[in-house]
Amino acid sequence: MTLDDLRVFVAVCRAGSLSAVARDLNCTQSAVSQHVKRLERETGVSLLERQPRGVVPTAAGRVLCDAAADGIAGLDLALRRLEDLAKGEGGSVRIRTGGTTVRHFMAEAIVAFRRRYPKVSLELQTETSKRGCFEALLAGSLDLAWITIGGPVPGIEQRAVIDLPWVLAIQADDPLAARGHVDAADLTDIRLVRLPPNSTSGGRLDAALSDLGIRVGPHTGVADWDTALLLAELGLGHAVVPAMPGLPQPGADGPLRLVPIDGIAPLPVGWAVRRWDALTPLARAFADAVAHSCTQ
Repeated sequence: MTLDDLRVFVAVCRAGSLSAVARDLNCTQSAVSQHVKRLERETGVSLLERQPRGVVPTAAGRVLCDAAADGIAGLDLALRRLEDLAKGEGGSVRIRTGGTTVRHFMAEAIVAFRRRYPKVSLELQTETSKRGCFEALLAGSLDLAWITIGGPVPGIEQRAVIDLPWVLAIQADDPLAARGHVDAADLTDIRLVRLPPNSTSGGRLDAALSDLGIRVGPHTGVADWDTALLLAELGLGHAVVPAMPGLPQPGADGPLRLVPIDGIAPLPVGWAVRRWDALTPLARAFADAVAHSCTQ
């Protein structure tokens, strides 16, 4: 029993004629009859009753025709939707990330994606916890999550897009602002503006400083890197942040200076998904657009 068998059988039931369906399909009446006979062999019942002016379905034939017609209609609708998805003419892409991420990593990609796929729904969901991103991915309520890349997680695939070096954000009149770079040891006892230690990036920084035997002074806790940069510019502390796209270049003039830090491994960031090979074409297109924007 094939889908073609069922399509032909439904067409015969509706037309009431084998020859009429043969003309529509540009084939022989015998070929149409073979589709029906194959169904009758597999079901073990007679499906059509011959009459002087054509054929009508038997009681068993009506049962199969109704079920096949409903199934074919649903399948055809699904195939049309899949075609729309492949062409970018419908569907949605669901991304979970933080507000800082959208601003620094995705702004250009979102504009480019929207111009290319104007009919696609783009859903940007805010999440402050990487665990929350993973739970949403495993629950199937999400296509992509932008995260700090970490250790393996069962059921999740992670792909780094860019490695971000660390920089020291300080006021322009700070003694360290005139230096071309600082060593990690220069951070000893400074007052830090920092993310919570339970955040992935904050934890990475703490672990790196601990491995180097560096103890920092009192700190001010913030929820995102943009706030850390603002407080550093206001003189409320020194912020150690990843060099995100869109930040001033190290050494650039302005009230806030960014000085590269030597001795701390870069922070890898990128995408988390359930399975890359199962991503929709639209989700893959958005992921590629962000990766292209970041690497430019």
